[in-house]
Amino acid sequence: MKITFLTVGKTEDAYLKEGIDKYVKRLKHYTKLELAEIPELKNTKALSTEQQKAKEAELILKKITPLDFVILMDEKGMEFTSSQFAAYINKKEVTTSANLIFIIGGPYGFDTSVYQRANDKISLSRMTFSHQMVRLFFVEQLYRAYTIMKGEPYHHE
Repeated sequence: MKITFLTVGKTEDAYLKEGIDKYVKRLKHYTKLELAEIPELKNTKALSTEQQKAKEAELILKKITPLDFVILMDEKGMEFTSSQFAAYINKKEVTTSANLIFIIGGPYGFDTSVYQRANDKISLSRMTFSHQMVRLFFVEQLYRAYTIMKGEPYHHE
């Protein structure tokens, strides 16, 4: 199984890039992880929020195959403890032959078409974080999940 982490826009802050790179490097010991970016839309001042989400949706849906298991990072998604997230990932590895695609949308969230295609939604917190920070938090939690599954000492309960 391969995991793809698909984001709309680049991670711009150096300290976040450094943190993301750190955990991506660590994750290579556990799983095949691909980072994929969809460029931010240009010239959006004339577009409504809904038009922006629709244009982003077209780009997102082009990156997904019908066999992929799509998980949206969404504030209305399921909330897990780190151990529960590890169990979720473990279950997907055992029961799903498809690639897992985790997606962080643009600044206004997802278009209805992306919600309709999604298999699951996960929330990292009830709090709101910048899309750039969520990327770091997600890869750290994914790394934590794998260390929990392997019984390694990174996570403390």
